[in-house]
Amino acid sequence: MTAVLSIGSNMADSRELLDSVYHDFAERGQLRAASSIYRTPAWGVTDQPDFLNAILLVQVDQTPLELLHRGQKLENAGGRVRVQKWGPRTLDVDIIAAWEGAASAATETTHITSDTEKLRLPHPYAHQRAFVLQPWLEIDPDAVLGGRRVAELVEQLADEDKAGITRGEAFR
Repeated sequence: MTAVLSIGSNMADSRELLDSVYHDFAERGQLRAASSIYRTPAWGVTDQPDFLNAILLVQVDQTPLELLHRGQKLENAGGRVRVQKWGPRTLDVDIIAAWEGAASAATETTHITSDTEKLRLPHPYAHQRAFVLQPWLEIDPDAVLGGRRVAELVEQLADEDKAGITRGEAFR
């Protein structure tokens, strides 16, 4: 399965936390691409520090639920703290989209969908979030989410949703 992961943090050493997720997949040979690390304004609850966000494209021999549990283990290993919805957090690892095989999301016809309490795929709000779409577009200009090109979704976002998002360094 190939999956798009959105990772983010705005507490503790955010860069180190994102690097830990990157290395978990890279060291197992499962990382196919990684965006730069973006500094993004907080979304939802805006009176908090900026986030560091990135997108990882991974290929794993896991089910979506197994990958979800792996992401949760990485969050816990990073000392996951989330006090309020959309509030500050040490580490988030979210599955945005997934499909069978290694093909590009733009041409893949076997997208995986899930609508359970534990896992919704594709991510139900990803199409509204510049901090997900812009880094994804960086690593896959032909990406598709929910049948629509990610480039088109980015263009349709309000300017204020894209404001303040800055592309930073690559992973180390």
